[in-house]
Parts: sequence; C-alpha cells; structure tokens
Amino acid sequence: MTVTNEPDELEGQFAQWRDYVRRRPELAASDADELEDHLRNSVDELTAIGLRSDEAFLVAVKRMGGLDELSREFAREHSERLWKQLMFTGDPVKASPQRRDLAAMLVCAAGAAVSVKAPELFGQRYEGEGTFYDTNLALFALPWLAAFLAWRRRASIKVYGVLAALFVLGAVGANVYPVGDESQSVALTASHLPIALWLVVGIAYIADDLRSSRRRMDFIRFSGEWFVYFVLIALGGGVLIAFLGGTFEAIGRYPETLIWQWVVPCGATAAVVVAGWLVEAKQGVIENIAPVLTRLFTPLFAVALLAFLVAVGWNGSGIEVDRDTLVMFDLLLAVVLGLLLYSMSARDPLAPRGTFDFLQLALVASALIIDALVLYTMTGRIAEYGTTPNNVAALGENIVLLVNLAWSAWLLLGFVRRRRAFAVIERWQTAYLPVYAVWMWAVVLLLPPIFHYR
Repeated sequence: MTVTNEPDELEGQFAQWRDYVRRRPELAASDADELEDHLRNSVDELTAIGLRSDEAFLVAVKRMGGLDELSREFAREHSERLWKQLMFTGDPVKASPQRRDLAAMLVCAAGAAVSVKAPELFGQRYEGEGTFYDTNLALFALPWLAAFLAWRRRASIKVYGVLAALFVLGAVGANVYPVGDESQSVALTASHLPIALWLVVGIAYIADDLRSSRRRMDFIRFSGEWFVYFVLIALGGGVLIAFLGGTFEAIGRYPETLIWQWVVPCGATAAVVVAGWLVEAKQGVIENIAPVLTRLFTPLFAVALLAFLVAVGWNGSGIEVDRDTLVMFDLLLAVVLGLLLYSMSARDPLAPRGTFDFLQLALVASALIIDALVLYTMTGRIAEYGTTPNNVAALGENIVLLVNLAWSAWLLLGFVRRRRAFAVIERWQTAYLPVYAVWMWAVVLLLPPIFHYR
C-alpha cells in the first residue's frame, strides 16, 4: 500500500474536497474557504499527534460530518442569506452565475413563446382544425429547455449536434407521415413523442458526464421536481386567467382571443423552460419536493393496489380490458415507477433497510402482478380481434414496464434480505432509461408505416 504523506498528494486531496464542496449551491465561496480552513486546522492537529497525513485527512473529513448535513446546517443558520439568494439580490458588482442563468432562461423562454406562435405565419392556427399542434406541441418548448440545460452544462459541440439531430428526427416523425385526423397514429405520436423528447432533454441535462449513473439519477430527480414546479406555475396561470377574464368582463368585455390564442400557448411553452430553471436555481437550497411526495403516496398506493388484488381474487373475475382501461393501467404503472424512482433519488444508498423499503417492495410486487394480469387479458383480446396501432403500443409499454418492475422487485427483495446493496437497484433503473427511449421512438417512427398510417 502506497503511503500518501507527501505534501503534493495531501494538497491534491484538499483540491478534490474543495471542488466537491463548491458544487453545493448552499455554500458561498467564503463558506467553502472557512470550511477548508477548519479542515486544514484539524489535519494539522491530527498530524501533530502522530497520524500520517492521509489518515489525518480522512479522520478530519469524517469529523466534519456529511456534506448534506453541513448544507442543512448552513440552510438553518443562514436562512436570511439563502432567502436573499432565492430572490436574486446578490452582489451586483460580481458577475453572478445566477444572473447569467436568469438571462439565459429568459432568452430560451421567450424563444419557446415565439416558437409556438410562429406556425401561424404559415397558416397553422393554435386550436384550429387539424393535427399540427397535437403532434408538434412538445417541439416548441423542449428544444429550448434542452438548449438552456446544455448551455448551463457547457456541453460540447458534439452534444449540441446530437440534440439537434434528435429534435429534427422528432419533427420528421410528427410531420412527414401522411396520417389523417382520425388516424390512431396521431394520438400515439401526440402521447409518445413528448416522452421521447423529454429523454432527449436528459442528454442535455447530463451533458457534463454522459456515462455517469449518478447523473442519470439526478435527471430522474430533476424530472420530478420539474413536474411539481410546472404544475404550480400552471395553477398560478389559471388564477391569472380567471382574474384577467373577470376584470374585463366587469366592463362588458371578455378577452377570449388574448387569453386562448396568446396567454395560454405562450405561457405554457415558456413555463416549461421556467420550471427547469427553477429546479436548477433552487436545488439544494430548499428541500426537494418530489421525493417528499413519494414518501406520502407510496404507502397509499401500496394499500390501494393490494386492496385491488384482494378484490380480484375475491370476485374470481378477470380484468375487463378496453382502450380506456389500458390507458388507466399504463398510467398507474407509470405512477408506481415514478414513486419508486423518486424515492430512490432521495435515498442515501448507504443507509440500512427500513420499513419504507418493505413498502416499496409491496408496491412494486403488487404492480407487477396487476401488469401480468393486464398483459394476459390483452394478449387474448389481440389474438381474438387482431392488432391495431393502439393495442400494439399498449402491449409494448406493458412489456417494457413488466421487465423493469420484475427485476426491480427481485433486486428490492435481495436488498431487504441484506443480500444486495441498494446501489445495484439504482444502477438498474438508470441503465434501463434507454429502453424507454427506444420504445417511444419506435412508436413514433415505426408503428405508423407498419400499420399503413391508419
């Protein structure tokens, strides 16, 4: 074993620690310097009593506590300063990264708002007849969100090229195929293309470390936080629209065109970028929201699914599967998967098993059984009535979810039995993300021509 007691090696350890600390948004540069001084003093004291420098460094870091714990302490002790950071009243003399991010967000949000109205120059009206906005809506907002994230990550030219190529591919899939307004392919593209493009946004999010499993998990956490912020913005926008309509109606006017042709489409597309910026600006400063919600809803969903399985067994009848039922079960399985992913994103991988882990296992196992029952019924109906784009897409999604849930249940079982580390479950989920992307793109690009665009 090599002894790491040389000054340059110790300085290398300090440099790594310093880089790690300064990535925390809770800690200003002066805070990081203060912590480093404290760490150096501890190392000096430990080396003075006979420890080697590498041993002293490890002991001193351990004594300081986990960085997340330090961050929470700073959040409590400097709440006034953190609130000022949230309100962007920092030092105007310094070129604040937060201000640059704010400027970039405003440019991208404005770009999204302009993009959604640009097709009107070519005769495509928002809320008009036809399928253009049904299949293209995600293409007006998500490229701008990806551009903001890629800019923030200082992505390489190669990453920008990949992002542009995938968004162009999405535009081709949404507009080139000769589908009619009544074609099932329209609904499939409108529902699957946004998910495929969201995973493209994930490439922009992890552009600083494309191969990192941890960064993929960070994107999962980002997705949950983004959804919560977007819903909050949408609720606020609804209140704004209600007041706008009410005040104008009081004078005998109702600005219907202004609201539905301008405020709603421009505000919604811009909110996609704003919500992403809020997640980036607030991460680590305030408690993550999505993982907290998963702690609340995981037990409720576990009880609900177990009750459903008991009812199925008690009645002795199968599940009646039609189009609406398939959509409902697909959404249910997606929610279960989301609860699993977001709770994992907030969990310390080194923490021992607990009651919540058993609840997660019960939730995943129940969803797995329900998915198997739905698949059994679905394959019987397909064999009897034949295939359509809708049932093939639903069948594929259930199979994709079944594989993930089955292996997740097996890994969770090994974890609660103390035979497997939690990090294995996390790596499985992040490694499985490309499978979702492949299937979503297959639905958008392959199913329409396979079924002759019907």
